[in-house]
Amino acid sequence: MTDMLDNMPRGTIVIEDLEIGMTRSLSKVVTDADIEMFAQVSTDRNPVHLDDAYARDTIFAGRIAHGMLTAGLVSAVIGEQLPGHGTVYLGQSLKFLGPVRPGDRVTAEVEVLAIDYAKRRVTLDTRCLVDGKRVLAGEATVLAPSGKFD
Repeated sequence: MTDMLDNMPRGTIVIEDLEIGMTRSLSKVVTDADIEMFAQVSTDRNPVHLDDAYARDTIFAGRIAHGMLTAGLVSAVIGEQLPGHGTVYLGQSLKFLGPVRPGDRVTAEVEVLAIDYAKRRVTLDTRCLVDGKRVLAGEATVLAPSGKFD
């Protein structure tokens, strides 16, 4: 099965073309290599992410991906699809609702909730799912690119 991350549309939807209810998504299988790379980049080497023996004795009963790795998939949708290139993140709330394990296919979804055209601000519902169950929920505020050149 091809990873949908590799096939996602990329580009920009400028503020003038955004509409309430627009959605975009991507799916990616989280691998051991992803978790190790995230640990390297973030310097978060918590053993619940990296050590099978340690993680078995936690409330998760096994290794899990970093929550912020999962949240990064939301960032990818925002930065690559909705609104896309040129978008500036202003804020993001996150609630982690369930673990993501190595081998899980995570679907990150973003939906336009509100648009302030004058300020170019867009409020987005952000969520990640594994097997149809929400593992992350939140809301983002972004500054969307404009197609107008003053």
